[in-house]
Amino acid sequence: MLFSHDTKADALARCPFFTGLSRGELLELAKLTEDMEVEEGKVLTREGQSGSEFFVIVDGEVSVTKDGREIRTLGPGDFFGEIALLEDTPRTATVVAKTPLRFFVLTRQSFRSLLAHQPELEQKVLAALEERVRATSESS
Repeated sequence: MLFSHDTKADALARCPFFTGLSRGELLELAKLTEDMEVEEGKVLTREGQSGSEFFVIVDGEVSVTKDGREIRTLGPGDFFGEIALLEDTPRTATVVAKTPLRFFVLTRQSFRSLLAHQPELEQKVLAALEERVRATSESS
């Protein structure tokens, strides 16, 4: 394991749609994630393709492109792919590792299994996600 559950819980706590979760709930979520390391140049998501993972960057940077244009760079503490936790929709951007990258992923399957066992979590997360989706669609 690359990262401690505490490190992951801290990172997850920074994600707006997990802000309503208690420390214990964040630690439960952290236990379901998978640690990954990839080389520079690795494509993590491809615009238009289906995806089921949510990514949290621990070390390194990624380039986010839409329609072939870079729209932003993300680094440690940043995250992407959160909509994939809720529904199977095409990725809205391509994300490529700009540097060697260390991160962890939460899959939709793991997330759903946690929600199935803890329905109260679902309410907290859905409320925050709906807010984020609304904000994102208004700004684009």
